[in-house]
Amino acid sequence: METYFLDWLELVLRWLHVITGIAWIGASFYFVWLDNSLEEPPRWKIDNGVKGELWAVHGGGIYEVGKYRLGPAKLPETLHWFKWEAYSTWLSGMVLMVLIFYVGADTYLIDPRIAELSRIEAIVFGISFIVGGWLLYELLCSTAIVTNGPAIALCLTFSAAVASWALTSLFSGRGAFIHLGAMIGTIMAGNVFRVIIPSQRALVAAIEAGKELDPAWGAKAKLRSTHNNYFTLPILFIMVSNHYPMTYAHTHNWLILLALIMISAFARHFFNLRHRGIFRPSILVTSVIATSALAWVLMPVRAIPETKPANSISDVEVTALISKHCVACHAAQPSHPAFTSAPGGIALETIAQIKRWSTQIRAVAVDTEDMPMVNSTNMTADERQALGQWIEKTAKR
Repeated sequence: METYFLDWLELVLRWLHVITGIAWIGASFYFVWLDNSLEEPPRWKIDNGVKGELWAVHGGGIYEVGKYRLGPAKLPETLHWFKWEAYSTWLSGMVLMVLIFYVGADTYLIDPRIAELSRIEAIVFGISFIVGGWLLYELLCSTAIVTNGPAIALCLTFSAAVASWALTSLFSGRGAFIHLGAMIGTIMAGNVFRVIIPSQRALVAAIEAGKELDPAWGAKAKLRSTHNNYFTLPILFIMVSNHYPMTYAHTHNWLILLALIMISAFARHFFNLRHRGIFRPSILVTSVIATSALAWVLMPVRAIPETKPANSISDVEVTALISKHCVACHAAQPSHPAFTSAPGGIALETIAQIKRWSTQIRAVAVDTEDMPMVNSTNMTADERQALGQWIEKTAKR
């Protein structure tokens, strides 16, 4: 019963995380687009301090939007702030992290084949990476390098490479990927909490007090907002990556993670340039080619030798093998304490069910060796080969 309620808690939190994430990333996309799409306003608006304007049609109406160079002489009674989307996304994500990867560390985070860690050690390492990644980013932003776009991008890419390698040397593939995502998410939320909102509060307070406005407030906030915008596509990939073992369960998963982060951030650059009227389709073409090349390189080599009659396994033996390694989770009523129903709705209790899901079984148990999860049942290479041979033989029937 406890697992059942934890499943509902996870569902609600994941739902909330997706909803708030859509709101946060949507706001990031919109405001970067808006800022990059502003046009020079008429003289009378410029004389009133307006830097740029934009006209748009949406929802059956015409909108006129203007941005002040610094701020208006007087603020309106209602001023909309954008912060709770960021805070809610980070908070729900961290609670999910604790619930899935820390409470369930033995199942999802610790892989004895990679590193023999206790639950406490794994949690301490995980939190240290999240906090350490944010501190390193803040250190970089405190130097002159922060205003040099290519230089800060290079430093962040190198940092991501080191973190990816280190995390995949400590945790399961799933755990490593999600911790790098948590590092990026913490940096993004930290930008909102520590720089963007305080800068905007200082601007508002100065306007209300009739004091001189400092252009540095807006510049700092815009720079961190731009960083967040480039982080959005990488973090979206990490959020969905746990569904694709060909990425996180690969031998060189840290390089795959780094490659997809770089490709997605580069693709985001196309749209940011496009908003400013700079059209460079070569960026998207390069991103597509790079992704296609990565997919080709990762394609599993299905070099399963022909099974000799003496070594061939029967349907009965395959059923026994699956029962030994898979049915604890993949059953109508799982015996594994982490599940109350078969993950993904995939039950493997009968030979008919095994045949139905044989393609998926091969992908996660033979091609990537992602299952059993962290190989908790010690499935051997010979068993995987025998299973692959049986699936190959079954597919030819």
